[in-house]
Amino acid sequence: MARYRGPSTKIARKFGESIFGYDKAFEKRNYPPGQHGLAKKRKGASKEYAIQLREKQKAKYTYGLLERQFRNTFERASRKEGVTGQLLLQLLEQRLDNVVYRLGLSSSRRGARQLVSHGHLLVNGQSVNIPSYSLRPGDRITVKEKSKKMSIFTSGNITNKYPWLDWNGSAMEGTFIAIPEREQIPENINEQLIVELYSK
Repeated sequence: MARYRGPSTKIARKFGESIFGYDKAFEKRNYPPGQHGLAKKRKGASKEYAIQLREKQKAKYTYGLLERQFRNTFERASRKEGVTGQLLLQLLEQRLDNVVYRLGLSSSRRGARQLVSHGHLLVNGQSVNIPSYSLRPGDRITVKEKSKKMSIFTSGNITNKYPWLDWNGSAMEGTFIAIPEREQIPENINEQLIVELYSK
């Protein structure tokens, strides 16, 4: 399966919530896609497995991962000590593309992935173009000197909304201060359902 590159609104409508951030098109049509989108869903769609699978798919689409990447991340979380579901979300939040998105350098994770892949950013002074790169507390994310004049970095939309991140606008540098606690992660994901799905 290749990475999904279609309209994000269609996926948001599938899950009934704007999982990619504010979406004007979703606000207008916040019902499932397709000609029967407004009709009642099948009664069998609420079975336990279907609910668990839907939650996993929502998490995959939210963070922009393929099945193998997501499964590997879950296995990393399951090998660590602690609550597996919470550890899974924390590992997803530590991804470089996600942190770039959280810092406000891009309006979407898809855009943040592109910024990383195109080599516009440094991590602790070293060029990193791997979106899945896992950050650790204290790591610094800096915009490359030759990229600082790009409109995306000079638009003035960069804001620091998360307590585990810090942004220095004058230096165009962000710091990953700490791994966020579960209550600090705003995504509407029931991680326990994902754990139950993979535990079968």
